[in-house]
Amino acid sequence: MVPHLTTSMAGPLFELEQKILDSRPEIERWFRAQWQTHTLPFYSSVDLRNSGFKLAPVDTNLFPGGFNNLNPDFLPLCVHAAMSAVQKICPDKQRFLLIPENHTRNLFYLTNVVAIKRILEGAGLDVRVGSINPEITAATTLDLPNGEKLTLEPVVRIGNWVGVAGFNPCAVLLNNDLSAGVPPILEGIEQPIVQALVRGPCVRKQHGHVDVGRRGRGAGSRQRIDGNRLVLPELDQVQQTFLRIALINQQMPVLRTCRGTGQGQLK
Repeated sequence: MVPHLTTSMAGPLFELEQKILDSRPEIERWFRAQWQTHTLPFYSSVDLRNSGFKLAPVDTNLFPGGFNNLNPDFLPLCVHAAMSAVQKICPDKQRFLLIPENHTRNLFYLTNVVAIKRILEGAGLDVRVGSINPEITAATTLDLPNGEKLTLEPVVRIGNWVGVAGFNPCAVLLNNDLSAGVPPILEGIEQPIVQALVRGPCVRKQHGHVDVGRRGRGAGSRQRIDGNRLVLPELDQVQQTFLRIALINQQMPVLRTCRGTGQGQLK
């Protein structure tokens, strides 16, 4: 199953857009081949700048919002991708603690959190949403603009184990970039953290995108640098664009596996 790209333009597609649409199966096959050899983050979003004759990735967000804006037809694809990622991280347990950003007044962002939770639950996970916002001191249910509700619960820590009251998760999924720094409650915990703490902007700078492009890891010996742009002569333009995305993501370290020690059980 391949996503069908759409456009809001009233006129005909630009030649580049049409080339991508016509090459959907080939692009998806190429992605799958790259994912077998590169370690990718659990999730990410990439901003693409389309000038009509070229398409370039300009930023990668490792703690993406906007899941609520996905086409509902993509939900089966998202669930399938989540199932594959979870099997690599914590195959023996199915309990995730989702930690969002602290700005609870942004209800549209929280709609995105509900969408992430729905995807994970569709993958067979038991998911609770835990907040590290000091203003959340008890379970708090919020009404969202789309009519849904979201319950935020304060994250608690016992020993080296975190969770929420009555819920002992296998892993912690961050949708929080921790731009203010890593909070003590998450330091040194035994559960695997997805995305890992070393990926946040407090320790990872934006210019790392260019550095990874310069190294061109796994891209072969015929690469060259044109300014800040990695050029791979052996690939066509569409393949170069998506390989740059894979190279940006490939710099991320491998996540720890779930120990399943059972220590620090939450009551």
